[in-house]
Amino acid sequence: MTRRFYYLEYLVNYRYNRGMTQAVILAAGEGQRLRPFTNTRPKVMLPIAGKPILQYVIEALASFNIRDIVIVVGYRKEQIFDSLGSGESLKVRIQYVEQQPQLGTAHALQLAEPLIQDEFFLLPGDNLIARETIQDFISCPPWSVLLKSVPEVSTVRYGVAMVNEDDDIQAIIEKPKQPCDGVVSTSIYHLKHEIFEYIGDDTSIPVVINRMINNGINFKAVKTTGPWLDAVYPWDLLHLNDLVLKSLRPTLNGTIEKGVSIRHSVSTGENTTLRAGCYVDGPVLIGKGCDIGPNTVINAASTIGDNVSIGPFCLIENSIIGNDVTIGSGSTLQNSIIDNGNRIAPHFVAASEKAEIRIDREFHEVPVGVMMGMNCKIDSRVSADAGTILGNGCQVKAGKSISGRIPDGSRLV
Repeated sequence: MTRRFYYLEYLVNYRYNRGMTQAVILAAGEGQRLRPFTNTRPKVMLPIAGKPILQYVIEALASFNIRDIVIVVGYRKEQIFDSLGSGESLKVRIQYVEQQPQLGTAHALQLAEPLIQDEFFLLPGDNLIARETIQDFISCPPWSVLLKSVPEVSTVRYGVAMVNEDDDIQAIIEKPKQPCDGVVSTSIYHLKHEIFEYIGDDTSIPVVINRMINNGINFKAVKTTGPWLDAVYPWDLLHLNDLVLKSLRPTLNGTIEKGVSIRHSVSTGENTTLRAGCYVDGPVLIGKGCDIGPNTVINAASTIGDNVSIGPFCLIENSIIGNDVTIGSGSTLQNSIIDNGNRIAPHFVAASEKAEIRIDREFHEVPVGVMMGMNCKIDSRVSADAGTILGNGCQVKAGKSISGRIPDGSRLV
């Protein structure tokens, strides 16, 4: 029976990828606009619903038997090594190539050339990619680009694909001058080794592809309706988290005391306790070793990490709470991200409304709460204005009101 199962799995995977089993994942970048979270880890290692973004990409590939994976690393590469190793835990074989300095996607790909066979997939490691995202793409021939329809194409985020009625790509326009509705490139490609003949000194994959198109190589457009999101700004992580949690399979471990109300999809880890009077409205993911205080409310699209203590009468909604965090009683967190190791005393309130936030030279008006880096210590009765970005290792004394962007290591007394 077991042999028959694996044989059927092989036939299904062969139908999809026709024996091509290699992929290159680009994972060298930092993600500067995602600070303070990327001050301590590479963008691809940012956790979404308990797993790094990069792991979702690898799992999607492995589901189609694409198990020979080359990862191009750079910024804080040791964290990727420590997490993934040789890939054995994910049932893949991972080889690493280092890109220093990070000069662009084409430069990164060129460094991987000695490890690449004939056909291969090229994917970004910092985008949320699910099995459904690439399901229709796996069976496409080389010289294909995966596209996604989006309501508005940002001048910063995406490259716009110009496609004719025969689904031929005519050009990829990076960073259009004006936002527009359109079909964008997901930066997921099915390529052949021949691409290395065209890279030259170019550092951008779209530039290389445009030149190949001008030289007569036909690139086909393939559209996906599956999950695909890029995290460019800190609040984007909340959108990714929400998307992943929508497919959460409920599993209740630990202790659920009498008087706890649970609705929709909720998953709790081992040695976690939900105390009497708690109300949890999923999708919500709560990790291992957590203590959720009595009469606390956790609403939809929230992820709670491992070893988290949340006091009584708190409200957590549409938020990401990291590992080893303490949140004191009577605190309110909505549309917020609290990174690992934070100690928050009682009656912390993060206002949540539309706020104008400056990232580098860009201004964004978004509905958001507070973005808090690692290992901060927040005393009691602190309030944070909507859009506050608090760096790593900050200390805030009791009764303070904080706002704006606060650098790493600040002391607010």
